[in-house]
Amino acid sequence: MAQFDYEGLYRQQAPALQALVQRLFDSSPYYRKKLTDAGIRPGDIRTAADLEAVPLTDKWELRNGRPLELMAVPEEKVIRIHSSSGTTGKPIIIPYTAGDVAAWAEMMARCLAMAGVTNRDRVQITPGYGLWTAGIGFQAGVERLGAMAIPTGPGNTEKQLEMLIDLQATVLTATASYALFLGEEIERRGLRDRLALRVGLFGSERWGEKMRRRIEELLGIETFDIYGLTEIYGPGIGLDCPAHEGIHIFTDHLLLEVIDPATGRQLPPGEMGELVITTLTKEGMPLLRYRTHDLTCLKVEACSCGSPFPMIERVLGRTDDMVKIKGVNIYPGQIDHVLQLTPGAGSEYQLILTREHGKDRMLVKIEYLPGHEGEMVAAECQRQIKNRIGILADVEAVPLGSLPRSEKKTRRVFDYRES
Repeated sequence: MAQFDYEGLYRQQAPALQALVQRLFDSSPYYRKKLTDAGIRPGDIRTAADLEAVPLTDKWELRNGRPLELMAVPEEKVIRIHSSSGTTGKPIIIPYTAGDVAAWAEMMARCLAMAGVTNRDRVQITPGYGLWTAGIGFQAGVERLGAMAIPTGPGNTEKQLEMLIDLQATVLTATASYALFLGEEIERRGLRDRLALRVGLFGSERWGEKMRRRIEELLGIETFDIYGLTEIYGPGIGLDCPAHEGIHIFTDHLLLEVIDPATGRQLPPGEMGELVITTLTKEGMPLLRYRTHDLTCLKVEACSCGSPFPMIERVLGRTDDMVKIKGVNIYPGQIDHVLQLTPGAGSEYQLILTREHGKDRMLVKIEYLPGHEGEMVAAECQRQIKNRIGILADVEAVPLGSLPRSEKKTRRVFDYRES
């Protein structure tokens, strides 16, 4: 398989990187002080390798500063405000210029087109509207592509099912958790034959291959993992194409690094670490070396689809999702992998961490599929966790559908240990 030319990509991006650093120095008091305090002048940053000397930007800076403190344009240029969901703390406020909104709509339209969506499709948009970026982002991309948007927004499952049937939507956008919930409800009611769905774009949370296969089986569709975060436009900065070999990121707008989260050292393609993004073209609030906290790697290979955009591996987890138990670091993506290797296991799970008599205990709750024995599935899952992760965990297998489903992001880790 051909390798992706990262050196060539970084050479192409160098002029845009240099222009961004100069623009931040001229227009962003926050970044001017940050760079000056680090002893960096704009001319010092000419290539992606030079970025290693630049301080990282973390979400706490965006969260703890005054709203709009990092704005790099006059206020009259800002046409819209969004904010993060606040899942891990106070929501982060993000200003957008008209140029930002247009660039985001174009990237979202690219994602839809990459998934095979055309102007003849009807796209049901179930993510939230308002301050959250997802709903309005999908709608802008659908309209840019020329397809029909059905902006149902979140929740109200009865209405969702009614619209899917009556309007014969062909594309569903949702969190993966809600797609699973809808799929199971459609199966329970025997509605599958009344649907016209063929494609699903799901994101906002990490989801594994077992969950993908389950959703595809329930809905009879091909699914695509759409990537993004509010601080970097929103969903739509990348997608896994029909080859499903990784997630393509639109590097005409974004510069990617993967770093060792402990040391900050840049890692070469193929090594797992934390994704760091620099926004080359963003106007309202450009970000220099923003820590996503997502664990992934730059894929060494070029995709067989022929796309000019590089790929990252599907996200393993987040550095702030990591739990440490019995001296072992565990990420949710590792449990997904174990479930793939466990015959009869469903896609849903919970990690419940407790401390008893000074010793940590991890209970893994999973679901078993009809036709399988729960005790046997639990025993095999326990064996796989021991072999693949290296710890002995308690495993409880419950019937399919027993664990909670969510219309938003599903919470999977419950840490009840005293800090």
